[in-house]
This record gives sequence, C-alpha cells and structure tokens, in this order.
Amino acid sequence: MILVTGGTGLLGAHLLFELCQQHEHIKAIKRKHASTALTEKVFGFYHPDPHTLLAKIEWVEADITDYFSLETALRDVTQVYHCAALVSFRQKDAAAMLHINTKGTENVVNACLEQHVQKLLYVSSIAALGRAENDGMVDENSPWKESKQNSVYGISKYRAEREIWRGIAEGLDAVIINPSVILGAGDWDKGSAELFSFVNKGLKHYTKGVNGYVYVKDVCRIMIQLMEGDIHNERFVVNAENISYQQLFESIAYAMGKTPPTKELSPKAVHIGRYLYALKDLLQGKAPRITKQMAKNAISTFRYNNQKLLDAINFNYTPIDKAVKEIAEVFKSED
Repeated sequence: MILVTGGTGLLGAHLLFELCQQHEHIKAIKRKHASTALTEKVFGFYHPDPHTLLAKIEWVEADITDYFSLETALRDVTQVYHCAALVSFRQKDAAAMLHINTKGTENVVNACLEQHVQKLLYVSSIAALGRAENDGMVDENSPWKESKQNSVYGISKYRAEREIWRGIAEGLDAVIINPSVILGAGDWDKGSAELFSFVNKGLKHYTKGVNGYVYVKDVCRIMIQLMEGDIHNERFVVNAENISYQQLFESIAYAMGKTPPTKELSPKAVHIGRYLYALKDLLQGKAPRITKQMAKNAISTFRYNNQKLLDAINFNYTPIDKAVKEIAEVFKSED
C-alpha cells in the first residue's frame, strides 16, 4: 500500500495522478478542513474522466504534526511519499514552517519506523543545500553553513533532512530528493504557476537572477523510479536546467502569445519596488506580496548540478521550454 502526504498541493496532486494510473488503491492524508479542489483540478487537466481515477484515492484525515493520527494512517502502508510542507518566505510563517516541515518530518520518520514501512521518499528542496562560491554549481555535497543568508524555509528543510538521516541510522530505508523550482499547471494564483498569470497580464520587467527549474511531471516520474528502484539511503538534486529569469519569462511569454519583458530591473529598483509594495499592502491590510527573501532571490544566481541523478537512473529531463509550452496550453484551455 502506498501513502502520499501533501496530496492537496501542486506536487502531491501530480504525483497522485501518476500513481493512480498505475495502481488501484492509493492512500493520501489531508488535514481536517483541507480542500482537495486542486487535486481534482489537476486530474481534470490531464484525463477526460478524472473522477474514475480520483475514486482510487482513499483520503485519510491526519496531520503530520499529530503523531498519533499519522501512525494510524500508516497502518498496512509499505511505501510513503512525503511531499507535505509549508512553503513561505514571510517572517510571520517562520515558526509554523519549522513546526510543520521539521517536526512534521520527525513524526513521519517515527511513524514509518513504528509501522515498519519498507521505504520512504522525502521531498526536500534546493533551499536545504549548501551554497556555492563565485556563482559555481551547487550539488549534493555542497556543505551547509549556518548563515544569515539562509531562509527559514531552507533551515526547516535542512533540519527535516537531518530527521531522515536519523531515521536511516535507525534502520529506515529512505531516499531524499532536492528539487529546484517546480513548474507545473495548478492554482494560477499561487507559487510558480502564478508566473503564467503575471505574464498573461503583461509583464514588462525582468530581474537579472538565475535559478534552477524542473517540470512537475519529471519530479513525479523520478520519485516513482527512485521508490521502485534499487536505490537506498541517497540524496539527489532534481533539476532540469539553470536559466535566467529573463529566459524563463521570454519562454512563458512566447508560449502564451504575449510580448516578453524587455526592461531589466536593477537590484536597487527591485528593493525599492519591494518597499513600495510593502507599504501599499500594509495600508490595505494585506500580507506583503514581495518579501525581502523573494527580492534577494530575484537578483541572485543559483546553479545546480544534476549529474548524480543522471548517473544513477535512466532519465531524460523535459526541456524547460517544452514544459512551459505544455503548461501554457493548460492555462489557455482554462482562460
């Protein structure tokens, strides 16, 4: 029996879709008042009869921060895909991120050990990796350093990984993946999918930063391959390409039939813009749309080496330009 945490999020929903095409019965946990709307929406993107596939999912009410509900959910489970996490760059979410991402993963590990789960696949993040010097490539061996430059999200995922390694030391079979920015069709007002909404409305500016990107479908297929394969107690960067924000926005714009942004924002302009948006959001009683961490990421260069995974499994990444075109087609079909 397979169980998925985080099945109501972008990655978890796509993973459930892949698994439901291969299996007749999948368990997925969700919190008491959590909505499965995004999961249903994702299934509808790719299948003419989504309800037939959705019927294969047994939703179990549980919370990764509640050990006892988790232990009950894991009974008779042999494989666990742990996707659940809180992703935020807002300071007000710091305590919640540390609790959900770190303590929640500790609970998952303990429940897996208690229920004798055969294998756990944990979705970490590139944010949990060490940093490269002089714009070099980051890989699985880049050493983590305590620094004010680390985001709270990155710290929470790094500590969560330590819980996975602790579980491995206690006899758990586990694999960790560190995906870069995951691109996929989903809620067009959240996460990376919101980039398509921004470009669709007309985006005039871009920033000078570089980051790693990967298609959500690729991440799911890699996860399944690692779970089913003879790979144990390893950690892999999952990244298709390192490209500039300008390249990404151009790719999205062309796929959407829009004019690409042509004006580069200087680092100073990015930070001034952040303060202006913060003031506007404050006056309107809204949470800040652009945080200090987001602004810093937008003008930074991050490159990730994916060679370890390519050496370990037979896999070809989808080019980001092709992934963007597929996502844009889904967006336009809903517009």
